[in-house]
Amino acid sequence: MPKLINHTPRKRFGQNFLVDDGVIHAIVNAIRPQPGETVVEIGPGLGALTRPLLERLPHLHVVELDRDLVARLRRSWPPQRLTIHEGDALKFDFARVGDDLRIVGNLPYNISSPLLFHLLDFAPHIRDMHFMLQKEVVARMVAAPSTPDYGRLSIMLQRRCHMDWLLDVPPTAFNPPPKVDSAVVRLIPKASAEIAPVDEKMFARVVAAAFAQRRKTLRNTLGSLFTPADFAALGIDPGLRAEALAIADYEVLARRLAAQSASAG
Repeated sequence: MPKLINHTPRKRFGQNFLVDDGVIHAIVNAIRPQPGETVVEIGPGLGALTRPLLERLPHLHVVELDRDLVARLRRSWPPQRLTIHEGDALKFDFARVGDDLRIVGNLPYNISSPLLFHLLDFAPHIRDMHFMLQKEVVARMVAAPSTPDYGRLSIMLQRRCHMDWLLDVPPTAFNPPPKVDSAVVRLIPKASAEIAPVDEKMFARVVAAAFAQRRKTLRNTLGSLFTPADFAALGIDPGLRAEALAIADYEVLARRLAAQSASAG
């Protein structure tokens, strides 16, 4: 398959194209795609991952926003090999593709966090995800409590997924080279039995409020949601900062908030 060339990267789409064959093959080997699996690539770009994936798969789905790249992809592979979903991955309904999905991609770094949150909505339809991301984002994703990188992204993703930091990727692996280091991460959605039951909206609300002013204590950040008596009843020290709490602590707080809302209603 000839390489797709002569495309000027578009800054507004966050386009940095992967060109290092060693990195490309390391990613594909980590994914280990098998015939019969439903694989979806987000942002195929110039086809750096698309080509080796299609060497192992009879068919691949891709989600691409750039119309010029969509046209190039259509010229390079027939519909029997490549199903192209033209549009914004942030708005795409991944459930349309099916179940037991394997999702991969070199994600645009300017939308990586909101895209990860969007994909959580489709977790029941997903087997696993392999993404190239900004290295500092991967560090935040896998961070442990009471560390500088631990925050809202860590908590929201770790509650729903198992994650593994697979490999680091230097800027020189891309054209144009980004100004940051990159890394590849694997996410495996947890089974429902592994996730403590909680009102997801309440959980997200508590976590967002706790980290809205990271340097302040819970007494300040969550004071509008919980009284000193609430903290005491839950055994949570309001003098701590948000990064000191484990996921289970936020689940306890979310249940308390949900109970209060139900009784008030």
